[in-house]
Amino acid sequence: MRTLVKSWIPQCLWILRSPSRSFHGNNRLLTSQIVSYYESINQCKKELPEYFNFASDVLDEWARLEKDGRKPANPAFWWVNDKGEEVKWTFEELGSLSRKAANVLSGACGLQAGDRVIAVLPRVPEWWLLNVACMRAGIVLIPGTSQLTAKDISYRLQASKAKCIITSDTLAPAVESVLPGSLKSKLLVGQGSRDGWLNFKELLVVASADHQCVKTRSQDPMIVYFTSGTTGFPKMVVHSHSSYGIGFAISGRYWMNLTPSDIMWNTSDTGWAKSAYGSVFAPWICGSCVFVHHMPQFKPEVTAETLSRYPITTFCTAPTAFRMLVQHDVSSYKFPSLKHCVTGGEALNPEVFDKWKVQTGLVIHEGYGQTETVTICANMKGTKIKPGSLGRAVPPYDVQIVDEHGAVVPAGAEGTIAVRVRPWRPFCLFSEYLDNPEKTAASVRGDFYLTGDRGTMDEEGYIWFVGRADDIINSAGYRIGPFEVESALIQHPAVSDVAVVSSPDPVRGEVVKAFIVLAPAFVSHDPEKLIHELQQHVKKVTAPYKYPRKVEFVQDLPKTTTGKIQRKVLRSKEWANV
Repeated sequence: MRTLVKSWIPQCLWILRSPSRSFHGNNRLLTSQIVSYYESINQCKKELPEYFNFASDVLDEWARLEKDGRKPANPAFWWVNDKGEEVKWTFEELGSLSRKAANVLSGACGLQAGDRVIAVLPRVPEWWLLNVACMRAGIVLIPGTSQLTAKDISYRLQASKAKCIITSDTLAPAVESVLPGSLKSKLLVGQGSRDGWLNFKELLVVASADHQCVKTRSQDPMIVYFTSGTTGFPKMVVHSHSSYGIGFAISGRYWMNLTPSDIMWNTSDTGWAKSAYGSVFAPWICGSCVFVHHMPQFKPEVTAETLSRYPITTFCTAPTAFRMLVQHDVSSYKFPSLKHCVTGGEALNPEVFDKWKVQTGLVIHEGYGQTETVTICANMKGTKIKPGSLGRAVPPYDVQIVDEHGAVVPAGAEGTIAVRVRPWRPFCLFSEYLDNPEKTAASVRGDFYLTGDRGTMDEEGYIWFVGRADDIINSAGYRIGPFEVESALIQHPAVSDVAVVSSPDPVRGEVVKAFIVLAPAFVSHDPEKLIHELQQHVKKVTAPYKYPRKVEFVQDLPKTTTGKIQRKVLRSKEWANV
């Protein structure tokens, strides 16, 4: 970017913004360029620019290249819904509209740089405008999923000390029931109107497109996400302008394989950090088009039809959603433009990886990250993929497996997946847990930030996920990861979907319990015989001690709107009366 003087940032843009540079089909070339780029990042990793703003330094730069005819003709943003409605913006149009939106926030809403704003919105175009508008105005955005209850919203408003809330006319009644007196303004996105609320659409029409972007420092807070832990209320994870704004350059280009010619569809809900990963920062720093299908819930048939109808080149969804797609059997669909698939958020079963490849001819590149991080490790395009692994470390992260004392364990040994933070803390790691120095300090042990996830690393540096620390089942001294048991069960033709959690046991402390959704052809089978058959199947596929001693057949599993299984709901039910 023109305004950034540190050596690796111009190199980043040189790679990302050159449409003529083709990396497809030449793994040796791509691998050597990845290595070269990694080295430049590591050499300059301490030299962040003093000032950085994603809106002015990235989006406005793409708008300039677009105007000069030096960028492919793809839009910056492409939104559709099931009603046939469609919205397309170029980078120039995104810039103009986001400046108007920034003037709405600074003017009618009375907000200043550093103020915090909670946005609880579904996948509507305004959510993307407001993301960029907050960057331009130096306002700290706090996204929230539309599934939040009034109690959830109340906690977030009180904890964050937000000065404004932005939501839809559908959610406004719930918000009104818990509003604190500290709010400066309430902004309504939608067609309706309510007393005491400002209407975003009306204000946007009359707002000026003349806005001077606030000069934000690289380490100034830009976005806050609420994330749940194993105990207590959700924590507030703070990310700076540089951590997300620059931190996704590598994973965007080399994991998601994005260029200015690509159209990226990520199905994540707007309330989750994965939406920032795949629907804002990674695609836009690469000059790609962000594609959005406004689906209230994930539906495999609608997803397959969308991939067939639109020229989507890169697709990202949760592993559970990929599982639903292969169960739907997408082999009869044609995805003429799709060339690259990525996933994250939970571990991907090798069985799903194999079925997707058979049905589509495409491989799924799994990656791993958290709300507190950008992508930590991934199966990069052009490198060897090991199905079932999370891939290798993504620079500038040094990822290791450590024991309870923070010491690195040998290859193959299980421990906590951790990121080295001493002597240098990676710039793309979160800044802090807001107003919670104890939790911030507790996240570090020795020289490492602890992810809270268990895993192993093989001799080649590939990370293998075992499970969340709080998901691990400790049965009579045997530590069992639910993912491995689920992977074994999903290979049986009787199993359509499965979730494995711990269940209390008077002898072993806890045992493995499997909640199973049966395939239609097996619903009428004798349940006792089928349970025994499934238990024997797991004993053969994996270590015998890992088989589920308890099995419950259910109609469906609790999932998020993006298709991720909510094991904690099932686990809480199992342990409720203990």
